[in-house]
Amino acid sequence: MSLLQTMVSGLRAVRGNRMRSLLTSLGILIGVGALIVTVGIGTGTRTTIGKGITRLGTNLITVTPGTVVVNGISQGLGARTTLTMDDVEALSNPAVAPDILAVAPLITHSNVIMKAGSRTWMSPVVGSTASVLEAYARYIGVGSMFTDGDVRNSAHVAVIGQTTADSLFPDGNALDNTIVIQKAPFRVIGILSVVGATGGFNPDDFVLVPVTTAQQTFSAPASIVPQPPGAAAPVTVGAVTAGNNNMLTSVQRITISATSRDSIDSARQEVESLLLQTHHITDPSQADFKITTQQQILDTLDATSAALTLLLAGVAGVALLVGGIGVMNIMLVSVTERVAEIGLRKAVGAKRVDILRQFLIESATLSAGGGLLGVLLGGLATVLLPRFTTMSTVFVPGVAVIGVMISAAIGVAFGVFPAVRAARMAPIEALRAA
Repeated sequence: MSLLQTMVSGLRAVRGNRMRSLLTSLGILIGVGALIVTVGIGTGTRTTIGKGITRLGTNLITVTPGTVVVNGISQGLGARTTLTMDDVEALSNPAVAPDILAVAPLITHSNVIMKAGSRTWMSPVVGSTASVLEAYARYIGVGSMFTDGDVRNSAHVAVIGQTTADSLFPDGNALDNTIVIQKAPFRVIGILSVVGATGGFNPDDFVLVPVTTAQQTFSAPASIVPQPPGAAAPVTVGAVTAGNNNMLTSVQRITISATSRDSIDSARQEVESLLLQTHHITDPSQADFKITTQQQILDTLDATSAALTLLLAGVAGVALLVGGIGVMNIMLVSVTERVAEIGLRKAVGAKRVDILRQFLIESATLSAGGGLLGVLLGGLATVLLPRFTTMSTVFVPGVAVIGVMISAAIGVAFGVFPAVRAARMAPIEALRAA
């Protein structure tokens, strides 16, 4: 028999038992569909979170306080503010750091109660400079941004997000009106353009004020650093005392935007070198600050998402394995049912390879057919899930192609044993058994 005749014969046998063929392919169908959906969910989630991180700003580098040692006591990350406005000024010098586009100091206070007339709202309050807009790629929708002069004069002016404006001023007259934050009045001079919420984070719901105003108005209470036995007196951290204005010059973190994505690494090196110099630190391992980049966050996200997607794909792989076992079981039943046909074919001259090829084609067809139906099911699921749930899914064509190829390979692999059993059957014994 020619290859074409063998293929026609195998396909005719599959078509002759439509219901059984469909039920046999069901395991493969579910496995391929699950593979497409799980990979689509993983890819969609990674894309959504990645867009959310990118939406926070472009080419970002963040500097936060590191571990410091006071009187022999090591304090953890962020236990003491080690970043100051002097650091911000040094990093803003393009002659020293040419790969840095914008530098923005940040002082953040979460869940601050504010009032406008009879309405009350709770939002984060962020103290910074005018360069924060460039660092985070944000724009003013209505009004204007406070100036460097407002920062120098500690002006009580505020730029608010659209969600905050809608909550405090539902009639839409937020501009040039006053909001009271912790008993301090602030005049609204601008409203930021809408970015859109991502998950539980809403970048349109916060109040932006000059960093100097935040340092003076929303200062945290002083904290006492424990001293070793025999010390003269406890050390007060974060309070404004005579001869010590650390609270009025320190910042919680510094956000830096590189000139381009390709220059992030060089900008990071410039930041580290400059801060080591201004902090008088010779050993980088003893640095009292920590530098992280947006790329590091995205890399961590990719690694976590890839591991989760691989785990879910493994579960789908188990379904494919079970489906392959089902194909082998049905093919064994088919061999038993078609003993007379096998004997007759061999009696009229069919060779072992012809019988082997026919049954392999049948098993591969069953599995590949299930794979194609699984692609349709998975594609439909990736379209419907975002419409009826909060999950984000992406149809990945490459995974669909791989799924069909794997399903066909499973059909061949699990069809070998039944095919070999049929090919080895002696014609006389087959005819006698029939």
